[in-house]
Amino acid sequence: MPAPEENKMGVQPVGRLLFGMAVPMMVSMLFQALYNVVDSIFVARIGQDALNAVSLAFPLQNLMIGVGSGTAVGMNALLSRSLGEKKQDVVDRAANTGIFLSMCSACVFAIVGLGFSRLFFRALTQNPQIVAYGGAYTGICLGLSFGVFGQFCFERMLQSTGRTALSMVTQLTGAITNIILDPILIFGLFGFPRLEVAGAALATVAGQLIAALMGLYFNVHYNSDVHLDPRAVRWHRTTAREIYRVGFPTILMMSVGSVMNFFLNRILISFTEAATAVFGAYFKLQSFIFMPVFGLNNAMVPIVAYNYGAAKPDRMKATIRLAIVSAVCMMSAGLLVFQCFPGVLLGFFDPSDEMRQIGYVALRLISLCFPLAGFGIVSGSVFQAIGNPFHTFIVSVCRQLAVLLPAAWLLSLTGRLELVWLAFIIAEGVSMLVSMFFLRRTLRDADENFRARGVAP
Repeated sequence: MPAPEENKMGVQPVGRLLFGMAVPMMVSMLFQALYNVVDSIFVARIGQDALNAVSLAFPLQNLMIGVGSGTAVGMNALLSRSLGEKKQDVVDRAANTGIFLSMCSACVFAIVGLGFSRLFFRALTQNPQIVAYGGAYTGICLGLSFGVFGQFCFERMLQSTGRTALSMVTQLTGAITNIILDPILIFGLFGFPRLEVAGAALATVAGQLIAALMGLYFNVHYNSDVHLDPRAVRWHRTTAREIYRVGFPTILMMSVGSVMNFFLNRILISFTEAATAVFGAYFKLQSFIFMPVFGLNNAMVPIVAYNYGAAKPDRMKATIRLAIVSAVCMMSAGLLVFQCFPGVLLGFFDPSDEMRQIGYVALRLISLCFPLAGFGIVSGSVFQAIGNPFHTFIVSVCRQLAVLLPAAWLLSLTGRLELVWLAFIIAEGVSMLVSMFFLRRTLRDADENFRARGVAP
């Protein structure tokens, strides 16, 4: 019986492999960023309360995305590593168990979204219009979250086996669906009822569901490295433990981000509601810079995990170096855009004069941390890809809870809103130093692993 053909992640030149896998992901991530921004652009036309509601919903949405992404990251790393080790039974079990865990998570968030959305908003503001808009928006996004969990799961299966072009198709289809439906459902075009903020939420979940169904179809019919079986979509303790060993730090990391966002919004809203609107607009705008880096990152993870599993240290390290340099260059380009065109960027959100005044300063100050963040993003994924995921969590806690929030609170005591934005630069600088320390330790541990396997690092 002939030996199985080597996956391209173990044989193609690193540069061509990384960018060949990354470009489709980067394009699809840009479309993801586009529909996130388009969502807010249309909502902003309703009024500042509507934009604030969508912005304040971010912690709950981010928590949901964190659970979905973390589960998919853990599945991705286990799947890619097992492919490199030629363990097909573990590959299949990782995929089927990943589906089960994702659907269980969707059920939990459906309960949270339908039962506790308004309570969440009342903890942030007493503005009844924001509470009404926000409760409707999060109730729909979380209550119908099966699409987003399925999308994460099936797209990561495609990415983990190198089929990033198919992953791009699913993401593009979901994003385009959302962009088309947004104005129709928000403003009631073509005979549809005017649903305002609820329409934005319905457009979002419709795009996610279509993307998830396409991802399932592609995995069943075009992903020969993974064998999905409905009978195997069930709990498997050992596999679930390994998935969450890698993925749980991502979940915790994004949970920390939700906590940070919640309390930072409370700090900002104590100055003015316009500050939270600016913060929400910033998060939408920065996704155009961060999303391509995440696309590069998503391409890097399976390559690093595969070559770590296949005991090919030179390919693994070359991929890491190239990803770091590329990420820092991309983030530096984003820094220039935010420094030169803050007015143009804010103009997409129909800002009030107060939003413009606050936003010019905010965008220029926060964007100074972009190059530092590029290094941190790639480093965190390296920790996950080769088995040190807890380092990612430590860096995230350090940046967002141990540094950013205390710094923002202390700076807010000055009574000067513009100083609060400096907390982002302080936090990112500290997290970069911690990331550098952990990256050196992670690579040293990997070298010891290679030596134990009889391979010179």
